[in-house]
Amino acid sequence: MEAWIRSVAPYLYTYRAKFFTACSATFEMFWKAGGIAFMIGLCFGIILVITKKGGIRQNLIIYQITNLVINVFRSIPFIILLIFLIPLTRKVVGTAINVKGAILPLVFGTVPFYSRQVEVALSGVEDGKIEAARSMGSGTFGLIFRVYLHEALPDLIRVTTVTAISLIGLTTMAGAVGAGGIGSFAINYGQNQNHSDIVNVCVLVLLAVTFVLQSIGNGLSKHTTNRSLFQVRHK
Repeated sequence: MEAWIRSVAPYLYTYRAKFFTACSATFEMFWKAGGIAFMIGLCFGIILVITKKGGIRQNLIIYQITNLVINVFRSIPFIILLIFLIPLTRKVVGTAINVKGAILPLVFGTVPFYSRQVEVALSGVEDGKIEAARSMGSGTFGLIFRVYLHEALPDLIRVTTVTAISLIGLTTMAGAVGAGGIGSFAINYGQNQNHSDIVNVCVLVLLAVTFVLQSIGNGLSKHTTNRSLFQVRHK
């Protein structure tokens, strides 16, 4: 196996230790930034849905402020956002490079996109189910957790999967400007040194990760949809 890898990807084999370090850095950026962005984006998405006109807690001032902030950061290309946030990143974490310096920009780049995805997913919940729960005495938090999040779970899984795949792409872009990871490895040891086998393997790794994430997301979404349908039929 080792001889085969050496023959197919000789330069990758030479830099194999740096390759595994790059993969580890990408994974670290993904789960740290993804975890933070998931929580913040979910909260923002819920705020957009419940405070909009006709929402269960209508508040147009909060809605407009949240909507404006999301639109502003969503309109900025991620590469420019990375540069724009360098002063803030240095103040918050002490550095604007390596994995540590990439987390904050990745969160800023992911949250607006995910918030919109959550908003769309939650907006698909039928008004009749919300009114039925409200008539039975459910308060704001009850409606959010028992109706919105419960009924929209399959769609939330789908949009989370889409966002996770998008985040993988952002980590490679962050790597291109000093954050490390697969993107940085592919550019520094592949493109810049004309080692095509390194670039090819990096592409294959990213394709494999995307395929795995999409498969997991599809499976979970299908499972929760079938369970929801079963419960409705059972009742």
